[in-house]
Amino acid sequence: MTDRLSYEEKKELPDSVFGLPERREYPMPDAAHVRAAEAYFRYCPENLKPRLARAILMRAGEYGVDVESPTVLSYAEKQDLSE
Repeated sequence: MTDRLSYEEKKELPDSVFGLPERREYPMPDAAHVRAAEAYFRYCPENLKPRLARAILMRAGEYGVDVESPTVLSYAEKQDLSE
């Protein structure tokens, strides 16, 4: 499986696998997509980065993925401004 989902595949995913479920962005149904979310983290709106970072870490733990980005790790420790 690649880290690219078709529109139809993405449409069928449950909200729970998205890093930002309310926006249905950053799908992470498997390890490859967790790595992709980490790679595309920089494109996330600033105020949503803490929430996405925590979602990436949670899903990474489920799939045994080592998150290496210091940026993702530092944002995971920040307070979410949108809460």
